[in-house]
Amino acid sequence: MEKKDLRIVYMGTPEFAVESLRCLVEGGYNIVGVITMPDKPVGRHGSVLQPSPVKQYAVEHGLKVLQPERLKDEAFVEELRALQADLQIVVAFRMLPEIVWNMPPMGTFNLHASLLPQYRGAAPINWAVINGDVETGITTFFLKHEIDTGEIIQQVRVPIADTDNVGIVHDKLMKLGGKLVLETVDNILTGNVHSIPQEQLLQGDEALRPAPKIFKDTCRIDWNQPLKRIYDFIRGLSPYPAAWSELKQADGTKTIMKIYDTEKLFLEHSYPIGTICSDGKTYFKVAVKDGYLSLKELQLAGKKRLRIEEFLRGYKINTPLTVE
Repeated sequence: MEKKDLRIVYMGTPEFAVESLRCLVEGGYNIVGVITMPDKPVGRHGSVLQPSPVKQYAVEHGLKVLQPERLKDEAFVEELRALQADLQIVVAFRMLPEIVWNMPPMGTFNLHASLLPQYRGAAPINWAVINGDVETGITTFFLKHEIDTGEIIQQVRVPIADTDNVGIVHDKLMKLGGKLVLETVDNILTGNVHSIPQEQLLQGDEALRPAPKIFKDTCRIDWNQPLKRIYDFIRGLSPYPAAWSELKQADGTKTIMKIYDTEKLFLEHSYPIGTICSDGKTYFKVAVKDGYLSLKELQLAGKKRLRIEEFLRGYKINTPLTVE
């Protein structure tokens, strides 16, 4: 079969999924349908409907778009079946029922932003950085019943620098993911696929690390952790959804503070954990058990995101100032 004759249905929603779809379209593949989330209500009263990044790209390129509320809905299943896809590709979408993933004769494969079987779940990129990993990657695998557990087709390993935040790693994986999706499709088309069970990739008694969905409470900083763990936690949530803490003034007033960029200073001190030390001009650092975390970019509730020098020009420090 020629690639122009291979009928592909593509499923995805966020920006991460646009790159793989773009690579398929520009590579001349036959995308017969794009499945994405329903438009999201935004604005003060939810009166404006915002299409997903994948829908925006699909519409701009004249692709057929389906936006089911429920993936088991009979009308949607029939409409999907009518597309007569040979292969389905899933990138950053949602869990599929068997009636959907088992439909095409060549199967359904998923692009996942980790080196499976590690970091199964909704936020693999965040958790790899939060945990201080020095390497992550991308995986294509065939779908089966349990989420993120199907047989692996291909993987690409990617280093994580100590200064990388989750936004940087996201963009690296997104670009490489587009290329890996194309390679995977080509290998499926030529019958050059030798998928392997995920369990075969575990080293001895290596423990599986999960990647659960991240909520607001997940993002609160625990200043009692070692300096390196706090540093990794913040970069693993930057720029989105952002780690946060409460900045407490001398009078007891508290303000939510999001932190985006920091630097580690391994220096001995005698300050209580959470104490802010600052010259009011160039530095603003938090005392932790094994040094200081120097804050480089932050945002107070209701204010703009600022580099620390800009922030200090407009912020009056009343000591003692702490975080908690």
